[in-house]
Amino acid sequence: MFIQTESTPNPATLKFLPGQTVLEAGTADFPSAEGAGASPLATRLFEVDGVRGVFFGNDFVTVTKADETEWDHVKPAVLGAIMEHFQSGQPIMADGAMEAAGDGHAAHEGEDGEIVGQIKELLDTRVRPAVAQDGGDITFHGFERGVVYLHMQGACAGCPSSTLTLKMGIENLLRHYIPEVTEVRPVGV
Repeated sequence: MFIQTESTPNPATLKFLPGQTVLEAGTADFPSAEGAGASPLATRLFEVDGVRGVFFGNDFVTVTKADETEWDHVKPAVLGAIMEHFQSGQPIMADGAMEAAGDGHAAHEGEDGEIVGQIKELLDTRVRPAVAQDGGDITFHGFERGVVYLHMQGACAGCPSSTLTLKMGIENLLRHYIPEVTEVRPVGV
């Protein structure tokens, strides 16, 4: 098994590409070891000294290290943990864990329902594929009085350029296509 690595805009996060499917659908974010019990792979990765966050996409794993840790020390252990996991035949997520994880796409009823549908469509077709290339994801968390609330995950969480991405990229895109959108704000979950 050959695992490729890619840098991300976030210097504390690396993207690992195992050359096979990681998650069939959706994403899974583990910003700390406390929630990693839902995933045998995330649990294994948090056992590596210096790992502070794990995120799974369709065909990648992003790992965030502690600021005081150097990638030269962490990367070999992370590569080993990913390789061992895939060779073990264990699932990425424990049974039923994906249903509990959700994807942040809560149903939105009422007068804003059509606007929310347009926002989600733009996020899914224009934004999420772009941020997935950088090892992250952005999920919709709400729309209220012109403000779109988004949650940044994986390499996007804590990235130095995430505010710029939200304000200059995503906000401008949404405002261009949906006049009712006035602002985009990040939310922490």
